[in-house]
Amino acid sequence: MYRLPAFSLLAPAAEEGGSTVAGDDYRWLEAVDSEAALAWVETRNLETRARFEDADFQTLERGLREIFDADDRIPFAVKRGDFAYNFWQDAEHPRGLWRRTPWAEYRQARPAWEVLIDVDALNAEEGENWVWHGARCLEPADPNAPWERALVALSRGGADADVTREFDLTTGTFVVGGFERPEAKGGLGWIDRDRVYVYSDFGDGSLTDSGYPRVVKRWRRGEPLDAAETVFEAAPSDLMAVAFHDDTRGFERDFIHHALGFYAQRLIELAPDGERFTLDLPLSAEVDVHREWLLVLLREPWSGPSPAGGASDEYPAGALLAIDYARFKAGDRDFRVLFTPTAHRSLEGFEWTRHFLVLDVLEDVKHRFERLEPSQQGEWPRQALNALPETGDVGLAAIDPDASDEVFVTLTDYLTPTTLSLWDLAGDAPPQSLKQAPQFFDANGMQVEQRFAISADGTRIPYFLVLPDGRQEVDVSHETRPTLLYGYGGFEISLTPHYAATAGRSWLARGGAYVVANIRGGGEYGPRWHRAALKENRHKAFEDFAAVAEALVATGVTRVDQLGIQGGSNGGLLVGNMITRYPNHFAAAVCEVPLLDMQRYHRLLAGASWMAEYGDPDSDDWENFLQDYSPYHNLRDDVVYPAVLFTTSTRDDRVHPGHARKMMARMEAMGGDVHYYENTEGGHGGAADNAQRARLGALAWRFLWDRLGGVNGD
Repeated sequence: MYRLPAFSLLAPAAEEGGSTVAGDDYRWLEAVDSEAALAWVETRNLETRARFEDADFQTLERGLREIFDADDRIPFAVKRGDFAYNFWQDAEHPRGLWRRTPWAEYRQARPAWEVLIDVDALNAEEGENWVWHGARCLEPADPNAPWERALVALSRGGADADVTREFDLTTGTFVVGGFERPEAKGGLGWIDRDRVYVYSDFGDGSLTDSGYPRVVKRWRRGEPLDAAETVFEAAPSDLMAVAFHDDTRGFERDFIHHALGFYAQRLIELAPDGERFTLDLPLSAEVDVHREWLLVLLREPWSGPSPAGGASDEYPAGALLAIDYARFKAGDRDFRVLFTPTAHRSLEGFEWTRHFLVLDVLEDVKHRFERLEPSQQGEWPRQALNALPETGDVGLAAIDPDASDEVFVTLTDYLTPTTLSLWDLAGDAPPQSLKQAPQFFDANGMQVEQRFAISADGTRIPYFLVLPDGRQEVDVSHETRPTLLYGYGGFEISLTPHYAATAGRSWLARGGAYVVANIRGGGEYGPRWHRAALKENRHKAFEDFAAVAEALVATGVTRVDQLGIQGGSNGGLLVGNMITRYPNHFAAAVCEVPLLDMQRYHRLLAGASWMAEYGDPDSDDWENFLQDYSPYHNLRDDVVYPAVLFTTSTRDDRVHPGHARKMMARMEAMGGDVHYYENTEGGHGGAADNAQRARLGALAWRFLWDRLGGVNGD
């Protein structure tokens, strides 16, 4: 089965010049590791810690550590051969253990684990600060043989850049003289025991203008990396290129994933003789090849090719199409439509098992699942999976899609800890509960409600409101509550309910309300919801978020002086715009690993890859719309802004820490109520281990309680 592989995003080094540019007195802070910039960071960190790391901070931090380090958390696993593999972090193993247990043993309440790699011990041995980045196991050619090799990725400090090393699963050691990729952003992927695909930084000219790998090579065991055979090169102006091997038995194939842009990509099958077959499909579509089937999930409307000379078929954005892959390669274009979106329904995703295709449909941000049985003749028989609940977040993941119809089922919501179950979709029995996550806060009396706000253009915006008690309606006899509003609104990412362990213990249990807004730019209603806030329409996402904030005040949930907001990465851009556009809508903001300088974002680290989302600052886009939603350029001296806590990571090589640094410096110079904390590790996630996660989380919660007041305004 073809799957787009997970790999670290590449990013060129930031410009190290420390000079001041007209209109930007703080550009020197973009020099990530300069002595002056790091001294500035250290000063701000000390100030923030002195202000907020008090007894209440310590209580919050301890509570978060208990959550992150709990030994009765669910050890989520993947099945490889006869074993279940898991990566685990706790207080005794802060950088974590990569471990495995026999598949039958995994079903036990407390499996006996075999440790393969102790990352903390490896760090001590090598004098490094490795952070786990994952492993790819090689499926043996003989289905009855044990799995023997893996490609292990490790990152210094949690950055996207990493190294890859070959690991022997039978001896529990790294292979001396085995495949080893030097530190860079990229990756290795198995072809067979003696060959891998490698896409990485091979030196000058080997990266795209966006800093991603553009050269893909086939590397044979025993030969030096610089002797590896080049199999594909993308243009420097493209986004990236990777290659990988589909090892589905009987359907072995090799593919090149060639991304021309963030939302423009093509799939190319690479034949053993070197011939290439480029799948002639819309560049914006998501493409999946599984066994004999080709699936196409459209992101834009498409007038499909005319089958047998007939009239062209019109397919809407968000539709899922299927066709026999061999027939497609032979020229057939008679697609079968498996899903068509509506105003309230969109396809969140799909999952293959051995005999079925499962559709994950969002209906007003609630999951609905359907099981389809592929057929060469006529419609695919389908069945609603009614055994699954209609509320909360539900996830299905195939355990071994090449061999069985068993799936993992995860069930959760904001107040209910996650349950992990096993379910055989080919049988009649309901899901069988396997593991239950612990409860980290008392949810008795708390309630969850989905509501809708009306945005500036009349669009209905869904949001989830989690209340610390049962009061849901406006009641002037009751006090309002401190309330935290969270959002993202970008890259077609949906925010669905999940167990709010940290918010529950640190916020809800103390009397605060928690809100998640499903604003445009996300994927809650499919591609149309995403496209509605692209580029020149980005302001729609901000208007949606403002509408939810207004609704929370209008319905008596909270007051402006009790309302806080939070978002990270693209959500940090959202928060930055709420600060500059709607400073009177809320009282405090937590802005995490954010984009804030939209004039230079494309010149900083991986920023150039996001121009399809935001626009090109070097074109008319800057004058036409980008400058209007660049928070760094829209600060005004005559405005009183809400209190802000900025957090980022020195080792974030995806979203440059200079965004947060410069915004903090400018707001501080303006006399704003602003605070800053930059973790030295963690990459784009902000933290490398549970202790760092707990500190960052406790800082945020302590800041919010400080600025928004206690329960009922106390």
